[in-house]
Amino acid sequence: MKKLNKSLVLELIRHDSPTSRARIAESTGLTKATVSTLVNELIEANLAYESGAGESRGGRKPVTLLFQEKAGYAVGIDLGTDGMTGVLTDLNGTIISERRVQHNNRDIESAIELLSRSIQELIDCAPPSPYGVIGIGIGIPGFSDEAGNVLFAPNLGWENVPLQALLEPKFQLPIVIENEANVGALGESRYGLAKGVSDLVHVSIGTGVGTGILLKGELYRGASGFSGEMGHISIHPDGKPCRCGNVGCWELYASESALMDRARTELAEPGLQLEDLFARAEQDDASAIRLLEEHARYLGIGIINIINSFNPELIILGGKLAEAERWLTVPLERFVKRRSLPYPRAKLAIRFSQLGDRATVLGAASSAIASFFASPKLSVE
Repeated sequence: MKKLNKSLVLELIRHDSPTSRARIAESTGLTKATVSTLVNELIEANLAYESGAGESRGGRKPVTLLFQEKAGYAVGIDLGTDGMTGVLTDLNGTIISERRVQHNNRDIESAIELLSRSIQELIDCAPPSPYGVIGIGIGIPGFSDEAGNVLFAPNLGWENVPLQALLEPKFQLPIVIENEANVGALGESRYGLAKGVSDLVHVSIGTGVGTGILLKGELYRGASGFSGEMGHISIHPDGKPCRCGNVGCWELYASESALMDRARTELAEPGLQLEDLFARAEQDDASAIRLLEEHARYLGIGIINIINSFNPELIILGGKLAEAERWLTVPLERFVKRRSLPYPRAKLAIRFSQLGDRATVLGAASSAIASFFASPKLSVE
């Protein structure tokens, strides 16, 4: 019971900091004496600290309690198809260091070698702290199991890769491996637009399209743990073949890759990059703007299915395409309004991520942090 109470007090300090002993007692129903004892133990464990006096509600001013976010650090990795992004964060998700590397990750051996090097570089950046680097979170574009095996990542071409087993001996740290859209949803919920939102869908748009679903504040995984593959719903019964084995999948038309394939063909520029397309749109290039507005319709097809299926409060569109918000918003909203059912749409907001392509790495780091605080190895005795 004491461990449970201490975990509860720690969570309140983590998420409601700055706070006070009195406020914690009021929130938890624990006695002031019990709260005071637990808080003192957390301070001794370097997980909380005191800082001056807070605002008085009458009587003596309470001492302010804050979470000790510098007590340790976490590594978060977004393993993409053509590169990887990694961050080192403190226990509050503040980025301390960041690494971005372009690389074709379809070659498993070279990808894992680069991944290991990137993780080590981030670990080496960690300042001295009581707990050091507490864990590593990795977002992958595919399915994984509880043992950290990449079961299937169609856009990487990976199948049955024991990623956790390959990395843990080298770093001797807990490693969490999770679908990138799922950790993106967690990143948005913890650090982005979805704070305080209990029903949301995060749409991760990159080489493919993935969705992370939070229902009643909890990540929805489905019966076998593999929910959220909305990128592979068929929107064209006789459409293009997909690496997943299906045809006409949503991501074949709505992903960043699909947009750039159309742009390179229609503009007759094989080397065109997404940034180049945005730059053209900034200069009021009619062809670039038309391509983006057409892409909004492809995004809208899948979003309508999400609205009608899950009735979320919020849909967040993430990835580099979030930078195209000014050209995508109006045609997307117009299309969705025309084609979706009115009642599931009534309380819905569609927003473009303010975290951009950092939602996944922050969510991955957050998963490692959550695992650390949930671990029985964390001594808060």
